[in-house]
Amino acid sequence: MMTEASKRLVVITGANSGVGLQVAKTFAAHGYPLLLLDLKTDVVEPLALANSLSRQVDITNLEALEKAVDEAEQLFGPVDCLINNAGIMYMDQVTEQDPQQWQLMFNVNVMGLMNGIAAVVNKMKNNGRGTIINMGSLGGIKLIENQTVYCATKHAVHGVSEGLRQELALANVRVTTIAPGAIETNLLALTEKREFADVQDNWAKQIGGILVSEDIANTMLFVYQQPQNVCLREVVLAPTKQVF
Repeated sequence: MMTEASKRLVVITGANSGVGLQVAKTFAAHGYPLLLLDLKTDVVEPLALANSLSRQVDITNLEALEKAVDEAEQLFGPVDCLINNAGIMYMDQVTEQDPQQWQLMFNVNVMGLMNGIAAVVNKMKNNGRGTIINMGSLGGIKLIENQTVYCATKHAVHGVSEGLRQELALANVRVTTIAPGAIETNLLALTEKREFADVQDNWAKQIGGILVSEDIANTMLFVYQQPQNVCLREVVLAPTKQVF
């Protein structure tokens, strides 16, 4: 286990709300220096988490990502972990959905994730160690009703993660995909057809509740705190009563 003095820089995208915010709190509580990235930092920055740097960054902008990582490394030393958490979801049937929403989901969920990788991967290879944790989804393994395009982006995340893991294994850089099932998240806030969100909410009540942000944050911490020679390649977690 790392001592407080030896804990290395962790970069978290989408750190201003939902799962990302909880991940930031959890890792800060365990003494990790943090670079916290999001389009807005109005929630996370006032928390003044110890040894943290918050920056407003659009993850579709690789140059801005690289600049923020370089700045954080000047303060905290080499980046050792990237948590690619940022993502968006629009629920709808493919034939009814605005193609601009397809583009936005691929821009953020796929290209944004790959930009995060690009901003740290060569640094990790040069350091001879590192961990990349990508936020996938149960929807990246199977299709979920009214989420076809979102699921397509998460299938891409799973594919990129596995290919990247194979490429980086001999460089001692780990790649893990976290694939949650149903979870209480602000992702549903973008859904214009509230009947889709209502179905999810009603179902969650019927089964006695779904995953919460703490479940994901604790899982990510567990993955990262494994010895560097242990790579949990994919972690799929869901509410016990989620059948599908």
